[in-house]
Amino acid sequence: MTGFTPLRDWPDALLRALQREPAIVRVVLATVRGSAPREQGAGMLVGRSEFAGTIGGGQLEWEALAAARALIDERAVPARLQRFVLAADLGQCCGGVVELWLERFVRADAEFVQALCDAAVAHRRGAVDRRAADLGAFHGAAAVLMSTISGAELHRQIVRAPGAGGPADFLLRAPRAQAASRAIHAPTGDITLLERLDQELPPIWLYGAGHVGQALARILADLPVSLTWIDGREALIPADRRDRDWLARGADPVASVSGAPAGARFVVLTHSHALDYALCRAILSRGDFAWAGLIGSSSKAARFRSRLAREKFRDASIARLVCPIGIDGIASKWPAAIAVGIAAQLLRDLSLSGEGAVEAKEAPAAAPAARCNERDCAGCGS
Repeated sequence: MTGFTPLRDWPDALLRALQREPAIVRVVLATVRGSAPREQGAGMLVGRSEFAGTIGGGQLEWEALAAARALIDERAVPARLQRFVLAADLGQCCGGVVELWLERFVRADAEFVQALCDAAVAHRRGAVDRRAADLGAFHGAAAVLMSTISGAELHRQIVRAPGAGGPADFLLRAPRAQAASRAIHAPTGDITLLERLDQELPPIWLYGAGHVGQALARILADLPVSLTWIDGREALIPADRRDRDWLARGADPVASVSGAPAGARFVVLTHSHALDYALCRAILSRGDFAWAGLIGSSSKAARFRSRLAREKFRDASIARLVCPIGIDGIASKWPAAIAVGIAAQLLRDLSLSGEGAVEAKEAPAAAPAARCNERDCAGCGS
């Protein structure tokens, strides 16, 4: 496992980690009030000597690692919830209050973890078309993991259908961006963690695996986006990235444009100006994209726009093609420097559209939180 890299698919990572170690503790940022280093739902997987994921670094993360490793050996307690006032307890200036969910998984849990993996994959395969989905529409194959600490016992359940009126209903019905993980404290003393198992990240389709494409792909791999990387020269895409998140599609990149989902963002930077133009033409012909960027100079942009106009593309459509790409103010021509500028531009566009907000809206609280009465707890809102 590799630490400090945010987890994308924690059930799959957990299943693989259990093949290497007999026990793994999962740490989840279950509750955030005020300011914290990471968003609610961020998590880590912790083994005896290695870990994966991050909850934001700093003293909170080191405390979480220590607590998780202590739980590996604490056989009588399968899970617990720990509360930290970041200023008073850890000396961090964030000013918020967080609750960390710590849960031990052992190899005997592998069958259940596989069921979690299957539930997440089922959503990816069977989700409704976003173009037709209402804000309140049930996302057909969505599933919620409901984990409850009751005394010294832990109960886990996968909930797939809304309507029973239980606490998982809101998360099942809500659009993914509003379905943040959350902890519920019951009057009986039970504590339940609710988590949607699907992950909906903004799709970015990257065309080109040359020097800038390679550098940009490495950056996007660590960002909260879903990357599809395409080049007819498939051998240029590293073998370890030709999985379900890095789709190297055949020898016809232009034909692949039709397979992108509505609302995708396209980045075109191939080795051929002719191919670049054909891709831009195919993208603009769709019209349902969120953003389209083309690498090149102002003169290349002018030539492409002139050709598109001669082909009767509307001015408003042509104006949506961003070229040159990359934020202003970066003079370096190093491939990595160009890639950083493009990535920054994409993140800015995602943030302006609301898709780049990492912190999802959470469900209404089951009951008002008790006051923490900490002198240094600024802005927690309790």
